[in-house]
Amino acid sequence: MKKFLIAILMAMPVIASAQDNTWERIEQEPVEKENPDAKYLAEGAVPVIEGRVCWQTTIKAPGKSAQQIYDILLKQMEKMVNEPNQIANSAVVIKDTEKFELGAIFHEWLVFKNSSLSLDRTQFHFQLIVKCANEQAEVKIAHISYDYNIERKPVHYTAEEWITDKYAVNKKHTKLYPLSAKFRRKTIDRKDFIFTKFNSLLNDK
Repeated sequence: MKKFLIAILMAMPVIASAQDNTWERIEQEPVEKENPDAKYLAEGAVPVIEGRVCWQTTIKAPGKSAQQIYDILLKQMEKMVNEPNQIANSAVVIKDTEKFELGAIFHEWLVFKNSSLSLDRTQFHFQLIVKCANEQAEVKIAHISYDYNIERKPVHYTAEEWITDKYAVNKKHTKLYPLSAKFRRKTIDRKDFIFTKFNSLLNDK
């Protein structure tokens, strides 16, 4: 009997340890990692209108007249065409004070990577069209193209053949193709920056 009790007592820590280990193994729901390219894969991220890549938005400007909006955005666009990232011949080419319309052509650098060892960039060309009215502005970015690798073996791409879903996104719509991915990301980022800047200027108290 004594030997039997000793055997039970010796087994108890093992049983307790086993229970503790079982208790510690808590089942957890797997956490899905957010796709860092979700923004660039989203439906409509690169809209195609009548066969051409074109981003357009209406920016509300409560309390501002068409003339006020025109003046604010003209000042910003003239600033943009003279920024350091511009290459040459960027200009505001339409200044219609009767219809309150503006148009600019941009030739600028989009930089993908800049380090002491390498500089990866492309020339980025696009048109920016603005139509002003009382309390709002219609803004459009279109006629987009790229000149890449110009220092070695130049290649020209249009947005339609390079950053649209057909050419830049896999069939499952889960990944960007490696070669065109950086162009799609940077172009969307540039568009977002311009639209956000215009919105902040028109709604600055």
